[in-house]
Amino acid sequence: MNFDAFNNPYASRRMTLYGSRGMVCTSQALAAQAGLDILKRGGNAVDAAIATAACMTVVEPTSNGIGGDAFALIWMDGKLHGLNASGAAPAGISVEAVKALGHEKMPGLGWLPVTVPGIPAAWAEMSGRFGRLPFNDLLEPAIRYAEEGYPVAADLSDGWARAHRRYSVVLQGEEFQEWFRIFAPEGRAPRPGELWRSPDHARTLTAIAETGARAFYEGELADRIDEASRQTGGFIRKEDLAGFKPEWVDPISVNYRGYDVWEIPPNGQGLVALIALNILKGFDFSERDAVSTVHRQIEALKLAFSDGLEYITDPAKMNIRVEDLLSDAYADERRRLIGKKALLPSPGQPPRGGTIYLAAADGKGGMVSFIQSNYAGFGSGIVIPGTGIALQNRGADFSLDPGKANCLEPGKKTYHTIIPGFITKDGAAVGPFGVMGGYMQPQGHVQVVSSMIDFGLSPQAALDAPRWQWMSGHKVKLEHVFPDSIAQSLRRMGHDVEWAVDHGSFGRGQIILRNEDGVLAGATEPRADGVVAAW
Repeated sequence: MNFDAFNNPYASRRMTLYGSRGMVCTSQALAAQAGLDILKRGGNAVDAAIATAACMTVVEPTSNGIGGDAFALIWMDGKLHGLNASGAAPAGISVEAVKALGHEKMPGLGWLPVTVPGIPAAWAEMSGRFGRLPFNDLLEPAIRYAEEGYPVAADLSDGWARAHRRYSVVLQGEEFQEWFRIFAPEGRAPRPGELWRSPDHARTLTAIAETGARAFYEGELADRIDEASRQTGGFIRKEDLAGFKPEWVDPISVNYRGYDVWEIPPNGQGLVALIALNILKGFDFSERDAVSTVHRQIEALKLAFSDGLEYITDPAKMNIRVEDLLSDAYADERRRLIGKKALLPSPGQPPRGGTIYLAAADGKGGMVSFIQSNYAGFGSGIVIPGTGIALQNRGADFSLDPGKANCLEPGKKTYHTIIPGFITKDGAAVGPFGVMGGYMQPQGHVQVVSSMIDFGLSPQAALDAPRWQWMSGHKVKLEHVFPDSIAQSLRRMGHDVEWAVDHGSFGRGQIILRNEDGVLAGATEPRADGVVAAW
């Protein structure tokens, strides 16, 4: 692969950055630099990814935390490996138990949507299998930032303030008081440039570092989680934590115009992006900013989402095969549904048979696509006293309808929105990519992949380009910089188009590509405080 294929600058406001000995891209400069420092100390891409990810739980707590889940695609020694570190619902929860508490659907806050966190185990598992430096060393930068504090970035401060305003209204119970103590010690969110520190985070990260994450699942931290859950109405217990282990999985892919695009298999929603790309490869696109291009992409995503929301759940509970959903015959059948008017999609019947993203690469060929999340912002609003552990609310995606594939069950994994991406060509790594942001993620994946492969945009131009987001039914949001002519044409085709002034809902991405000479090309999201740290 050479960079000539991805060299169209389009209307990019920033240039793609280059390096050769290592690179880390993520949405916080301090974390990216920490990862690069690990590379300079002799670490590999996995070491850098772990160090960066640990820092991100401290320097961007609005999107992820120690109590969230993670997924990774790791290119090492000429092979792509997948890691699923998403946790299951507690053994003691059930549809009946949730309904007995007065809920007709899963709530987004409190103990009920809390599932077993996978992030600490993911770090330890990656380090044990592929890391070069001691695990202890990798968490040092995060511990230092938590102990000494760091100046809060502008976009981070803005998101923090929005969360604080909302939580001040909706988080009223005893179980939520620790959130305010940790994340709003002055009675407000930290301002841009203001130092924020958390000794509790530092102590927790130290315990994780010293025990290879065992303290979180079997030791003192597990005891604290169990105690807080029992005292304030939670279902999660120490036994749920002790039974967790990340899973190494075989990544799934489709070939899109000569490039293999890879995702983590279900319970992640990467399958949605692949279904859409499989549909789109049957069309010829001549221009990115053409209404026919945008219309077909939107329609393909709608069809893919209808299948994903119908079938994706814990892989042990799926009643359909991934390979059937990704078959060419099924893609042909779904493609025929796309006409000149916006459709209301429904699932097909194939033949039976709040998040951070980072990309890291070293100078020896190793590359990592890594994503971790507390789901919606800070997560459930539950923070374990004395630890800084903000627990995720991933279980909010469970259905309480027994007829749905993703219905809540004890010990079951839910439909998961966070998805790392990776591209290869002819068996060689091209590189990691990702776009975080809930249900925007597969939509962002499709738009970024298409921008680079269909239209030759450089990585930075692909991230800078205006994005659309399908919401539901005919409703589509466009970024305010989208051409008005396309918006008007989409309306005539039956799309309910809305302009979005706030760019925060359109995802935040990172990309690293490697050419045959070993040169790395990195790009970072203009919609966040992102940076490319290159060596």
